[in-house]
Amino acid sequence: MMRPVIFMLAAAASLMLGANASTAQSAGEPVAVVELFTSQGCSSCPPADAFLGDLAKRGDVVALSYHVDYWDYLGWQDTLARPENTQRQRAYGRAFQASSIYTPQMVVNGHTHMAGSRRAAVMNAIEDRIDTPEGLSVEISARYEGDNLVIETGASENGRRKAHVVLVNFDATHVVNVERGENGGRSLTYHNAVTAYQTVGVWKGKLARFELPMSDIAGKGNGGCAVLLQETSVDGLPGAILGAAIVNFSSAW
Repeated sequence: MMRPVIFMLAAAASLMLGANASTAQSAGEPVAVVELFTSQGCSSCPPADAFLGDLAKRGDVVALSYHVDYWDYLGWQDTLARPENTQRQRAYGRAFQASSIYTPQMVVNGHTHMAGSRRAAVMNAIEDRIDTPEGLSVEISARYEGDNLVIETGASENGRRKAHVVLVNFDATHVVNVERGENGGRSLTYHNAVTAYQTVGVWKGKLARFELPMSDIAGKGNGGCAVLLQETSVDGLPGAILGAAIVNFSSAW
């Protein structure tokens, strides 16, 4: 029941943090970014959560799970929810001029949204946008150089587009035993749960290079990080995702 209410290319290398080593692994060339807004307190969300896991395993989709907090009042406080995730969904709602937000909701490439349980519709939205203006048309690479994460972007065809460079941290997998609420008594598995995101630069349609110290990344998610090149309206609403890169880590920070 629906309820109202940041890889064209990825490269990675080994990184030493203190006495611990984390290995970053490239995940292949992506064809789409899929963002799922979900909640442990939503009885209709588990099929969409499992679907997102399938998308994440494909290797060519940047699949991110944003746990929201507005269903916590139903009797179970989502252990992965963040107010910032709810804010991002509400911003999408305003951008789409939607009358309400809901879970499970999937947003494809920042262009379109649909119920996350509609597998065929989501797959069509992904496939129909490959090699089109609504697909990932700007190349991005993400790699390590020393203690920095280096992001390099391609140029747009006319060099006039502008977008934010958004860094998204996520955990790999969580198994949660839900004790109360609509999913009480169930053990549920969650993939690529977003733990933090921030704008780290502005792309102005031309070749660009951004360097971030690892202190901005380490400890914010054991799964890895994604880079989204996302257009943003003058009033700050999220728009089309033009390109993306993802780096997965084989061990926790």
